[in-house]
Amino acid sequence: MPRLSTHVLDTASGRPAAGVALVLSRFSDGRHRTVLLQTVTNADGRTDAPLLGGEALQPGLYELAFHVGDYFRQQGVVLPEPAFLDVVPIRFGIADPQGHYHVPLLVSPWSFSTYRGS
Repeated sequence: MPRLSTHVLDTASGRPAAGVALVLSRFSDGRHRTVLLQTVTNADGRTDAPLLGGEALQPGLYELAFHVGDYFRQQGVVLPEPAFLDVVPIRFGIADPQGHYHVPLLVSPWSFSTYRGS
């Protein structure tokens, strides 16, 4: 089944990042943003359901915004104000509406990386 999923790993602690708020948006004409979903990661650092699936997964430009500053503060990490990383936006394209797009985030208070996973 075609779907979009995510997974957040806290590389500073070496465990899944539970409780990270995230917002999924889609862009029309590259400028106008529509929020499609707001959710929070579960104990495994994933969402309980795919972010998009089936016919809702359409070609286009999307953005996942991960609220990692709030997550690290909830973990008791002392961050400078403003935090170096607060909201991490990842803008990506979906070309194949029949594909599985997995967008993981590996994050610490000082760095992040992502890739197209499986």
